[in-house]
Amino acid sequence: MKRRKIAVVVLAVMMLTVFAVGCGNSQQDSDGKTENADKAKVGFIFIGAPGDAGWTYSHDQARQYLESQVPEVTTTYRENVPEGADAEANINQLVQEGCKVIFANSFGYGDAVLEVAAKHPEVVFMHASGVKTEENVGTFFGRIYQPRYLSGMIAGKMTQSNTLGYVAAYPIPEVVRGINAFTLGAQAVNPDVKVKVVWTTTWFDPTKEKEAAKTLIEQGCDVIAQHQDTYAPQQAAQEAGVYSIGYHSDMSKFAPDACLTSVVWNWNEYYVKTVKSVLDGTWKNEPYWGGMEDGIVGLAPISDKVPADVKQMVKDKEQAIKDGSFKIFAGPIKAQDGTLKVPEGKVMTDEEMLNFDWFVAGVEGQLNK
Repeated sequence: MKRRKIAVVVLAVMMLTVFAVGCGNSQQDSDGKTENADKAKVGFIFIGAPGDAGWTYSHDQARQYLESQVPEVTTTYRENVPEGADAEANINQLVQEGCKVIFANSFGYGDAVLEVAAKHPEVVFMHASGVKTEENVGTFFGRIYQPRYLSGMIAGKMTQSNTLGYVAAYPIPEVVRGINAFTLGAQAVNPDVKVKVVWTTTWFDPTKEKEAAKTLIEQGCDVIAQHQDTYAPQQAAQEAGVYSIGYHSDMSKFAPDACLTSVVWNWNEYYVKTVKSVLDGTWKNEPYWGGMEDGIVGLAPISDKVPADVKQMVKDKEQAIKDGSFKIFAGPIKAQDGTLKVPEGKVMTDEEMLNFDWFVAGVEGQLNK
């Protein structure tokens, strides 16, 4: 009799479960909230984790902002997704989950995005730092080299050794462009400055990043900049008693005595504008490369350690960049070997900047092409 009662109870529970699943009209978003299935779902593929305070953190902040500003959507994301086959599988999964828009935040996701997009023309795909568009694929990025130039001005004024350090991930045009802009900014206020570069061959590895920064400090660098995803170089600077320039987000909280400012991303309004355009049918697959005038890139608050006159100088140059009266890569610009790359009166085109494969004079580092 007892077994029969148990069986009846189990059967009842099973029936209730089936009923609940069959009648439910909800889905789980990335934060575990129950959302109405009628909302448009937006998916994100992240190369890192939102807690890195770096590249992925900046995109995840915008994801959260998107949800807060566009009540018609709900979001979901996959973090720490390697480039290659894993990326394609994860993007496919987001499509199967009903995502109408999918953002992929790493250059290396390009092939996977294009492969999945070709099979799902009903979905809009947005590829960060991508180079190829299709009917349902757009690309987007920001002119981060602009605030890099400004941060170079600060570093050039604050150095005592006239030797700046740069912890860099890979020798690709994006990173090279940033190093060159930083160097030109520093040289504009301090012609004696040189910039030493150490490559880590990784976007995210706190140990390698910190060791690279220590190497630069041992070589006499007293301001450490970075194109890396963690704040480890900032910590190395803090521990050594030298200055630093953060990247991606305001990293001053991780190195309050060292960090002079950070070169930062702000994807918030771009994500909102893009998703709204998809929802209202006005989206276009035109490549986007916005600058400081759009607010997509900028500088974090500048430390009080930086003199007021330097802050004002940076502010004035920022305005000139925004209104177009100052172009960072305007000639004359020489390469490391002294050859004239950009003559007087000429300005590098976007295509030339997007294919940067040489260092400006004053950079000490090698490019393995």
